[in-house]
Amino acid sequence: MNNQKTALLSIFSNTALIIFKVIVGLLMGSVSVISEAIHSSIDLLASVIAFFSIKIASKAEDDGHPFGHGKYENVSGFVEALLILLAAALIIYQAITRMFKGGTVENVGAGIFVMLLAAVVNFFISMILLKAAKKTDSIALEADGRHLLTDVYTSIGVFIGLVLLKITKIPIIDPITAIFVAVLIIKTSIDLIKKSLNDLVDSKLPDDDISKILSILDSHLEITRYHSLRTRKSGANREIDVQIHVEENTSLIYAHRLSDKIEEEIKKNFTGESYVMIHIEPETLIK
Repeated sequence: MNNQKTALLSIFSNTALIIFKVIVGLLMGSVSVISEAIHSSIDLLASVIAFFSIKIASKAEDDGHPFGHGKYENVSGFVEALLILLAAALIIYQAITRMFKGGTVENVGAGIFVMLLAAVVNFFISMILLKAAKKTDSIALEADGRHLLTDVYTSIGVFIGLVLLKITKIPIIDPITAIFVAVLIIKTSIDLIKKSLNDLVDSKLPDDDISKILSILDSHLEITRYHSLRTRKSGANREIDVQIHVEENTSLIYAHRLSDKIEEEIKKNFTGESYVMIHIEPETLIK
């Protein structure tokens, strides 16, 4: 299953769960269930954004985008994180309103069933998304998967809250549960904002990636030294620029072959496309 089909799976599952949550939430008059419907609605919008960002990011480089369209995934991740914050704000507003206005919750059993169903469905879909994200290094799919995983936690939270409400008959448990849901959502959004911004502002690759590159360079004894290593990430793609020195009597043909070999070895170590630029300089021999 490719990334676009995986994103579509998330769209379909979110749509079905929203319908169930809205219907049951309205029948119950439960702010916690309605808050979950709001959360899933934001997740649906995020899934749609992820789908189109992956579609655009998969386009080949062109005159206007010589390094490809990978940054669209990073923009998508950032927008999705902001949408999660919006969902949290709406949930908190609904919960506080319910605290002051009061209200009763009916048909609690139906809400318990829907929350349990939502948790199970979202868990399996999120695992599919996160597995695909890890395999393809897609931040858009990762953001979508983490959204759904957060939905699992929040659905379980609402499930527990409704069970307590059914046992204790204390109405304030419902809005308190909704606020708990919002806090979990805010934490996820902050993590996603940090990750997406790292790539948007061209931060260097993670230390593990840098170590792989340095290990490859160190393995070639023909290189007398290297410097000015510059790296950044664009969606699933990596851009790597480095200057290497070889002895001044090295032939141009050999130096070119060495450059090609290093480039190939670096590309094999990473998923997605890697744009590798190697600048070769002569090392003056000391006589």
